[in-house]
Amino acid sequence: MVLGWANSVGEFFYLAAKSLQFAFTPPVRFKDIIKQTEFVAVQSAPIVVFCVCFAAVVVVIEASFHMRIVIQNDSLVPGFASLLILRELGVVVACLLVTSRVGAGLAAEVSSMQITEQVDALRLLGIHPIKFLVVPRLIACVVGCVLLTVIANIVCLYGAMLVTQHKMGFGPANFLSAMKAFVSFQDLVFAMIKGAVFGAIIPIVSCFFGFRCKAGAEGVGTATTNAVVTASVLIIFADFILSFLFSSLY
Repeated sequence: MVLGWANSVGEFFYLAAKSLQFAFTPPVRFKDIIKQTEFVAVQSAPIVVFCVCFAAVVVVIEASFHMRIVIQNDSLVPGFASLLILRELGVVVACLLVTSRVGAGLAAEVSSMQITEQVDALRLLGIHPIKFLVVPRLIACVVGCVLLTVIANIVCLYGAMLVTQHKMGFGPANFLSAMKAFVSFQDLVFAMIKGAVFGAIIPIVSCFFGFRCKAGAEGVGTATTNAVVTASVLIIFADFILSFLFSSLY
């Protein structure tokens, strides 16, 4: 069992290393990258925007409720909400939603190609499967997750501003003033870096389980489930590591 785990970890890091190597090696398949970016970013944008709006509402309402109990004042809610949204909520929620949608789709697609021997056909034609299948999806997910992170943060902050205005009476000027005191452009840059890292995790994990898929419909389902669960866990773990590293730069 230990040897099996070690072999799986080695294969995963080999896939990740080769994917990053081929990503910077010409030629670049722009047509496939644009197609995959449309699948990742454009088609995922509505569900991301919809969910982060409600996440912003929950953050503001809960923060206001507990601050009124503890310090009898909720004037710090706009600042704390902005801090939480920019540093954690926007990027993590957006990328987890992308994982559940895009990661499952990529794992199912690659798994189907594996069990129908299309991956073996690529090798027979002298085409490296990682460069042909993984690299366009890797670049598209990195770009798409960065874009979705920016969109999610903007929408989430706007939703929080509307909630604070109607529930607590803070105008847009007050919200922006409090936000300026708590956050800076550096927080958005760090969020975009997180989005890029999370975006790289999704296709690598999905394609890894897709290449290891066993024959049959059950194998495709198992590979898809394992890909989504593993990618979600790695995103949470990577968020902890990056947050710890970024905390020394504030």
